[in-house]
Amino acid sequence: MSALEMIAVTDVGIKRDHNEDCVGTDEANGIAVLADGMGGHNAGEVASAMAVDLVMRLLQDGIKRFPQGELDEETGFSKEAMLARKSSITANNVIIETAEAKPECAGMGTTLVVALFYGDRVAVSHVGDSRMYLLRDEYLTHVTEDHSLIQEQVRRGLLTAEDARNSSIKNLVTRALGVEKDVEADVVEEITRVGDIYMMCSDGLTDVVPDEAIRLTMIEHANHLDVAAQTLIDLANDAGGPDNISVILIRVKGSISRKKGLFSRLFGGK
Repeated sequence: MSALEMIAVTDVGIKRDHNEDCVGTDEANGIAVLADGMGGHNAGEVASAMAVDLVMRLLQDGIKRFPQGELDEETGFSKEAMLARKSSITANNVIIETAEAKPECAGMGTTLVVALFYGDRVAVSHVGDSRMYLLRDEYLTHVTEDHSLIQEQVRRGLLTAEDARNSSIKNLVTRALGVEKDVEADVVEEITRVGDIYMMCSDGLTDVVPDEAIRLTMIEHANHLDVAAQTLIDLANDAGGPDNISVILIRVKGSISRKKGLFSRLFGGK
């Protein structure tokens, strides 16, 4: 039996004519990646697809090179966490190089959330305002913190969370892949528990669906992650679907050990 259950769904939404989100999962190796692209023409979908493809390959190859759970002596984080961070930075550099070489890709960028589960832990690297949440014992908490102008104002006490959700500048990110060569990718590590459900999502969900509605949906459909994911997509579309919407749900069923597994990638809308 697999130690994890992963479900990934992405949808173009109501208002957009193409999908710039991209998601990838590798259940056997404990890898999940989500990116929300931005940029002129169709370059956003190029950036997000490049990020997911490259990060998936780097993680799948990289985890074979060191023992599971080994610490990085310089940082005190696990080598899994440092691998997730390094893969994010590498993706950033490749996106920048591609944008410089191809005029049609100029200005493209993407957010990124990377999760690497190992043993009874998860290492997370993220850039931008795509998020990761944890549902544990019916409590929903944020694993990541948005890199956005509006979140900085919330952090400083200038706005409430509700004000932030209704703000006209809520989509202005302060970090993204493809913007600067020295991007800073945040790293978080957590101890997982059997029964935990993690959710990764793009802001197409969180901009229009409140955290409490997300929490209640995840609780109601906790035994059927595919239904939970699709219901969250439907909630966002019922609220107007102004952006692409992507959701990855991950249930922890046990301690994960490394083994060669299948890689799945999903992108594009209905």
